[in-house]
Amino acid sequence: MARGLRDRVAIVAMGCTPFREHWDRSADDLLVDAVTECLDGAPGVALDDVEAFWVGTQGSGMSGQTLAKPLGLRGKPVTRVENYCATGSEAFRNAAFAVASGAYDVVMATGVEKLKDSSFSGLTATWPPSDGTDVEWTAPGGFSLLAPAYRERYGITEADLRDALTHIAYKNHANGALNPKAQFRKAVSKEAIARSPRIAGSLSVMDCSGVADGAAAALIVRAEDAHRYTDRPVFLKGMGFVAGPGDGLTTDGYDFTTFPEVVQATAEAYAQAGVTSPRDQIDLAEVHDCFTPTELVLMEDLGFAERGRAWADVLDGVFDRDGKVAVNPDGGLKSFGHPVGATGLRMFYECFLQLRGEAGERQVPDARLAVAQNLGGQPGSCVAFTAVIGNEGP
Repeated sequence: MARGLRDRVAIVAMGCTPFREHWDRSADDLLVDAVTECLDGAPGVALDDVEAFWVGTQGSGMSGQTLAKPLGLRGKPVTRVENYCATGSEAFRNAAFAVASGAYDVVMATGVEKLKDSSFSGLTATWPPSDGTDVEWTAPGGFSLLAPAYRERYGITEADLRDALTHIAYKNHANGALNPKAQFRKAVSKEAIARSPRIAGSLSVMDCSGVADGAAAALIVRAEDAHRYTDRPVFLKGMGFVAGPGDGLTTDGYDFTTFPEVVQATAEAYAQAGVTSPRDQIDLAEVHDCFTPTELVLMEDLGFAERGRAWADVLDGVFDRDGKVAVNPDGGLKSFGHPVGATGLRMFYECFLQLRGEAGERQVPDARLAVAQNLGGQPGSCVAFTAVIGNEGP
């Protein structure tokens, strides 16, 4: 286990663009917008006061010049990172370690993706050469296998599972309708969700997250300096990251009802943060709901529900905005959209707002501790990140 960073690092300001089809904005424009909003949240901090930068993007730029050029940075270290759909979280993780190590006092993590200028309808990627044995499937096809595996393992009916997945989509669209920065700002009825056309297995269009353009940024400082920049800092309590070996689908009997990488990363984050009863201690969570069955499985991997019981908890409203653990109060990937390099930081952005009491209509009452959970890849071949952050300092 990595040495914990509990209460050694603080987020003092964040910025996030709306996530949507930005036909009139470039990746450069989106980064400038996110960074400008971030710095506006820390009066007295100028761009030149930031000592080092990280930028996460899957395919909207190469090298640190992806950020340095639009911001006009000179003489600054800028590192470009990529880790599938957990790219934004990777930018945050590296920036946090840089501050905690003492190398820098003030740093910024950013993430961006411009997907809508492509002729491709989903997420684009350039895959490295392989030995030819990789499974060729779409993301909806891969994640669709979670649903029948879960149903068969826990002996629930197709109707009950369908109702649970429908409720997840319904909940996240209802939350997104309250979010001015979400890609989809319209509540959708359960009837409309249930009758939407199927695209892979039992998954329908309404079980899938949106594809969007967007950018986000976080200003990160040493915890002991946090109150110099804001009277409401948010503190990192723990984080874990795991890059799986990618051999899940070559293993007989691979279990599609859990993400082992998420379980391991979460155990590390919880241990650092002192979380022993997640359902009781965590007030809200932003999770990687790329597809509705993904969110269902994550409720159990994150310890919010007992194995085989998440579907019932979903239907009981446990993860609604006013439930025991508010899950994806900003609408999640499902409603907010998913520009790969920015998504992980968007999760932090919502947690940041909620912990500062700035989430408006979707505010979770008395929020003190939050989880940001981000994964990339596909079942059997994932990378996973989990962080715990809170508004109570050392």
